[in-house]
Parts: sequence; C-alpha cells; structure tokens
Amino acid sequence: LGDLMEGRPHPRAVHRRRETITALPLYHCGSLLKKNLKEKDFRNFYGELRGTTLFLYKNDTQDTYSERLDLGLIKSMDMESPSTIFTLSLPLEEVQLKMDNADTGEEWRGFIMTLVNKEIPSDIQMLPGQKIKLEEMLTLENKRNPQLERPALPPRPGFLQTKDTPDMPACFFDVTRQEAEKLLSENPENGDIILRPSTMPKNYALTLRQKIDRGHVLKNYRVTSTSAGFVIELETPMTVRSLNDVLKYFLEKTEYRLRPYIVAQPYDTRIEASEFTLTQIN
Repeated sequence: LGDLMEGRPHPRAVHRRRETITALPLYHCGSLLKKNLKEKDFRNFYGELRGTTLFLYKNDTQDTYSERLDLGLIKSMDMESPSTIFTLSLPLEEVQLKMDNADTGEEWRGFIMTLVNKEIPSDIQMLPGQKIKLEEMLTLENKRNPQLERPALPPRPGFLQTKDTPDMPACFFDVTRQEAEKLLSENPENGDIILRPSTMPKNYALTLRQKIDRGHVLKNYRVTSTSAGFVIELETPMTVRSLNDVLKYFLEKTEYRLRPYIVAQPYDTRIEASEFTLTQIN
C-alpha cells in the first residue's frame, strides 16, 4: 500500500507493459550488477531474461530497457569462484555481470548456460524446482527455434582422436584453464603451450607459459571457430585456416622460443630374449 501511495506501479503491471514491447517469453529475472570490462565500477540493474536476450532496466519499475545483451552471440563465458561474477565475451564487447551471492549467481549461470549450450549443465547446483524451470525453458526454446542444432561437443584429446579430427595438434588437452596453467607450471620440461576447449561449444583457448624479465607469466588467449576458419582474439583479430595454424602463429610470433606441451612417453632401449623365444629358436 505504501508503494502505491508513493506512485510506484505494481510489478505485475510493469511486466505486462514490458510484454507489449516484446513478445519474447520471460524465463528469469532479478537484480544484478553490470559493467564493461574496461569500466571501473559496476552499475545496478534489474535484469529480465527473455528468450536469449537479457534486458537490463535501471530498476524493477522502468517500462523500457536501458541496455540489452544478446546471449545467443556469446563467444565464451568465464566464471570466478564462487560464481558471483561472470565475464561474457560478445562480438563487440566484454561485459561482467555480478550477483549479490553465490546462490543467485548459480541460478543465473544455470539459465544462461542452458540457453547458450541448449542443455542443462551437468554440474549445476540448483533445487529440483529450479531445474524444472530450466527444463521448461529448454523445451520452449527448442519449440521457438526448431531449426537450431545441438552445438558440437569439444574435440577429443589427442589419445582419443578419430578420423574426424586429423588436424588436432598434439598439444591439445581436454583440461580447464586452471588445469592447463598447473600443467605448464609444474612440468616446464614438457613444453610451454597447451591448446584446450573453451567453456563454450565450438570454441577453443590457448594457454602458454612465457619467460619475462621478472620470471614466468601465464597467458590465455581465446580462439573462436567460424565458417572462415579460426579467429585468434587479439587486439587485431587474426584468422587462420586450422588449429595447427593457430599453434604455428604463436610459435612464429614468439620466435620459436616456446614449445608445444607434449608429454614424453617412455621407450625401451634394450631387447631381451625370453626363455620362450630361445626355446623356439633352438
């Protein structure tokens, strides 16, 4: 009653007015903070996830949105632990979303990852009722976009390669960013460059360990798969034809001072005749 006396519209009325602006179905909503990666401070917003678009309002009573993010164009999504800050890489910008607690963050992660990957994350930690909402959203999205195919899974590691992945570099490992950095730091004798899957389907990332004046640094680069080839996401993006060309590009740019990370396999150096062999010969 106090809100009505102060002239604040009822949330239901606001939602109905917003529905006259867009016919996209409302899947999730709530308060969050957002900033571009280059900005210093987060700004408060009220977010509505409608279809694959995240509409951002200054507050929960604003009729028209201030900003919007097309989550269908996400190239990658990185999360800080605990999952309260997400870094979203979009074609023209990188933005960060911040939630007020880990539970809220996990809920938003579930909706965003389910929309982008077209499947519910296997590691999601949500209540049964919340997972049902994800299933309902996924069903509705598949009906709205029946032409969309399920995104391809990340490629297999080298020892599981098939004829479908003949050009996969030997330094590809099915590991996370943290695992790749640990491998490079703890086993420098094996090499300096690891190619790995990105958190987003069809995309990759390259982790390297490089020596500088102050010691060694670890760096991560995004590699996006497109119809034209593979785009290395640098200040000036570089497009190459294959993942082997991605590796070649980094080797050339570092003047071959870095080596692909390849685990050395032990080999025998002596041949010994067994008793069975000697008996057969005699």
